[in-house]
Amino acid sequence: MANVPADLRFTAEHEYVRVVSGDVVEVGITDYAQGELGDVVFVELPRVGDRFEHMQVFGTIEAVKAVSELFSPVTGEIVDVNDALDPTPALVNSDPYGEGWMIRIRVSDPAELDSLLNPQAYKELIG
Repeated sequence: MANVPADLRFTAEHEYVRVVSGDVVEVGITDYAQGELGDVVFVELPRVGDRFEHMQVFGTIEAVKAVSELFSPVTGEIVDVNDALDPTPALVNSDPYGEGWMIRIRVSDPAELDSLLNPQAYKELIG
């Protein structure tokens, strides 16, 4: 069974959102997603200052099995990118909710957070 932390929100595309402080959230892929992908070998992420709309593609993740798009769960501006994923993309596999985070976004519309899945709804989605 995949790890689904109770303090996170989720998308149906398997991104998670953690409120870091105020209007800044951390985004990555879920434990379930990394398990389905297999060994992650490359992560393409945006630059600080880039802006994305709700559910716009912000990057890609490449694993041995497949390449998948990454979707922004909220509208906002990138304020931080996890540069550790460039030399060590496998952090997404070993610690998806910790060292494997991908981006931090300053949220433009906090109401968008309410549209995300709560942990129970995400558990039902992944079965």
